[in-house]
Amino acid sequence: MEPIAAVEAMLFVAEEPIPPGEIAEVLELPLPETEDLLKELAECLTERHSGLVLREIAGGWRLYTRPEALPFLERYAASARATRLSKQALETLAVVAYRQPVSRAQVSEIRGVDSEHALRTLERRGLIDEAGRAPGAGQALLYGTTPLFLEKLGIRAVEDLPPLADHIPPAEVVDTLERPFRPEEPSSDSRS
Repeated sequence: MEPIAAVEAMLFVAEEPIPPGEIAEVLELPLPETEDLLKELAECLTERHSGLVLREIAGGWRLYTRPEALPFLERYAASARATRLSKQALETLAVVAYRQPVSRAQVSEIRGVDSEHALRTLERRGLIDEAGRAPGAGQALLYGTTPLFLEKLGIRAVEDLPPLADHIPPAEVVDTLERPFRPEEPSSDSRS
């Protein structure tokens, strides 16, 4: 791979500006040569009228969208495909991911609220899909996650999801949290 292409790939995935020294170290090139590559990449993006610009900022280099692209980015961000999932949809997605195949009624029971709207949103986004029918009376529709879900999470299979046990508080914490919601127990002094 050409060094300039490697620099572009690194900058594409970076979440913050990358110092030129770090880029030089990764590419195993002298710092002056790396700085020349960064300037060349910046010029190349400008010459080809790319939607991206390369800026030196905060002691490093980072790719940004070209300011002229703002109207298109705003329209894209407002589209149904680009909007973020609501808290309700994320909760529903977690239930489906960990309990699949699971019915709408089971999801709603676990969450404690009707989850039909969230399930439709997730299905429309391609994150869940029909995974079959439940045996027995009524044969409820069952949901499971899709390959797009795995792709978005960056995992190969549902088995690669982190174990739930890592996120469950100890029994005494759960008991403390649930205590206010339990019915009052009769006191031992009350006489019938």
